[in-house]
Amino acid sequence: MIRMTLAELADAVSGRLETFGDDSAATTVAGTVDTDSRLLGPGDIFVAKPGETTDGHLFVDAVAQAGAALAIVERTVEAPITQIVVADVVEALAALAQTVVARVRAGGELTVAGITGSNGKTTTKNLLARILQDEGETVAPRASYNNEVGAPLTMLRVTDDTRYLVSEFGAAGPGQIARLAGLVTPDIGIVLMVGLAHAGGFGGVEATLRAKTELVEAIRPGGVAVLNADDPRVVTMAAVAAARGVSVRWFGRGATADVRAEDVEVTASGATCVVVAGDERMPLRLRVLGEHHVMNALAALTAAQAMGVPLADGIARLETVEIAERWRMQPLGSDRVRIINDAYNASPDSMAAALRTLAQIAEPGQRKVAVLGAMSELGDYAGDEHDRIGLQAVRLRIERIVVVGRDARRLYLAAIGEGSWDGEAVFFETADEAYDYLLGELRDGDRVLVKSSNSAGLRHLGDRLGESFS
Repeated sequence: MIRMTLAELADAVSGRLETFGDDSAATTVAGTVDTDSRLLGPGDIFVAKPGETTDGHLFVDAVAQAGAALAIVERTVEAPITQIVVADVVEALAALAQTVVARVRAGGELTVAGITGSNGKTTTKNLLARILQDEGETVAPRASYNNEVGAPLTMLRVTDDTRYLVSEFGAAGPGQIARLAGLVTPDIGIVLMVGLAHAGGFGGVEATLRAKTELVEAIRPGGVAVLNADDPRVVTMAAVAAARGVSVRWFGRGATADVRAEDVEVTASGATCVVVAGDERMPLRLRVLGEHHVMNALAALTAAQAMGVPLADGIARLETVEIAERWRMQPLGSDRVRIINDAYNASPDSMAAALRTLAQIAEPGQRKVAVLGAMSELGDYAGDEHDRIGLQAVRLRIERIVVVGRDARRLYLAAIGEGSWDGEAVFFETADEAYDYLLGELRDGDRVLVKSSNSAGLRHLGDRLGESFS
């Protein structure tokens, strides 16, 4: 919650103050900040962001009626509310976030952790926040608030009592992580992996590497970079850290990691391993589905250790987490037909990991069914990567492959080209058609993965299947 005078707010965003009623430059505003007019009430601050389908300026009067204290706008609106007029409300939002975090940091004990990577950001954010919340007031993003709007909105939730801010940094192009991380200069920077997610926007995996390195470049001198020792591209970031006076702590499965996992086993209810950190060896029983989440847990534990949290405490708290996030390896349905809804996002790496999990958790006699949609934002890599996933699904002996959506058709063609028996893969144009097919096709014992990028919309298909077989 912000507590600043109108003059201070206007100065922070380089805007022109237009007061209303009894307000003056000395009036203090104490409230939350949001771009969603529906979430605001008395004393709050509305950022009137123009959008793809609507314009926040259309809702200034509504937030005024709801009791909001201030609107940050790009043009004056006829409404009974004080306004600060700026050239760009998104830039103003970032500037305000930077000012607020700096003020809290200067007056308290705020530690900032930033997370990036081609996959696993949201899960790792949730795991780290779960560890830290027992140490002190912790602010972390809702859902995947990791872009130019969501990240500053998260930052603006800090208060004088906040001890930890966990920021998630996503990007669809070069320079975006630098801008977002530069708002807070993290004390801890976590890089999970460098893969092909959003490769179309970056222009290839090497450009993705440069973009993810921006987080390491933003860590304050004397801070800590938490890096994946198993990813050769991430390993190269150690030299960048050293040049900035930033120490490195490694996580991974290999012997060189400071915090590593041994004896990893995947079950239908999660994953188990032994966590090794120096002389400590402790079992971890993750309730989050998927072997790939072991690495996310290691990253969270390594960062927490860098912030002074004992390993045993971190492990105990991780074991209370049941799902990573809605639509991320979320178990639905029932023991009769188990649905795993992982259709919030997809890249070649996360698609492959989810398919491996499906293959690992199905017991003898249980049929494996993969409902797959398109992976978006791959650019020139899209065709070859959809081919590769189709081949992998067949080679993992997935008994039924249901491909949905025209953008995923190449995945289907690769599967039927590789398949050794007729009918193992089917294709549907729409999720409704796939749903009707699956209602009649699924049977007792089936284990079903629903996986696609957000834009394919299969997360709602997963929800429908979960309800139908609950």
